[in-house]
Amino acid sequence: MNDVLDDLFEVIEDRKETLPEGSYTASLFTHEKGENAVLEKLGEEMTELIIAAKDDDREEIAYEGSDVIYHLLVLLSMKDMEPADLREELESRR
Repeated sequence: MNDVLDDLFEVIEDRKETLPEGSYTASLFTHEKGENAVLEKLGEEMTELIIAAKDDDREEIAYEGSDVIYHLLVLLSMKDMEPADLREELESRR
């Protein structure tokens, strides 16, 4: 899973730099609400994940969980952090 997260984060970083037209990721970096747009999306996706878990819907849990992780990676990029920062914190909790 590390490779997938790193690869996705590289794409997010590229979109942040190049801001291609029509890119949802790029739109998050240029949104008029700034980082609040990503924070709102994180809240929305987390709520959807909780509902999916409550409904015991494994397919929806995977889908919404992926949305949460994606938006978390965008937030990390906005804060000039990277997945390694999360790995380091998780490692310290072993």
